[in-house]
Amino acid sequence: MNGKLEIVHALVDHAEEVASLFDAYRCWYGQESDLGGARTFIRQRLVSNESQIFFARHDDRAVAFIQLYPMFSSVCLGRVWILNDLYVVESARRAGLGTVLLETAAEFARALGVIRIQLEIKHDNTAAQAACESLGWKQDSEFLHYSLNMSESDG
Repeated sequence: MNGKLEIVHALVDHAEEVASLFDAYRCWYGQESDLGGARTFIRQRLVSNESQIFFARHDDRAVAFIQLYPMFSSVCLGRVWILNDLYVVESARRAGLGTVLLETAAEFARALGVIRIQLEIKHDNTAAQAACESLGWKQDSEFLHYSLNMSESDG
């Protein structure tokens, strides 16, 4: 990818830039566009320190983001991060930005003493699976993951 690339650890002041990416990400998952809702959601996460967001700027345009949510492992007595969101705009795909953001998240987690990062990938998202596996991520073969949707709109 030619041009200037910058990875930014998002602060509240970056909510607007991240919100447009977050809205596109939600649309990619079949949701209706709601830029105002995306802006509010991202701002709330950043203000409350409920997530950590990194995003990529290419030539001063936000083109990719990753969002991590904290949780804990009772068994391991340590902090775990849930990598919930990773998105690269279509025009910037296949340039390695997803890999750069995965590496950034891992470096951040290591620096904080996090014991594990977890994520879910759709079965048909082979590009994301390949990127994770190339960085040493392992598919969980020990546990099955279940979810209970509490409302029809719950994703």
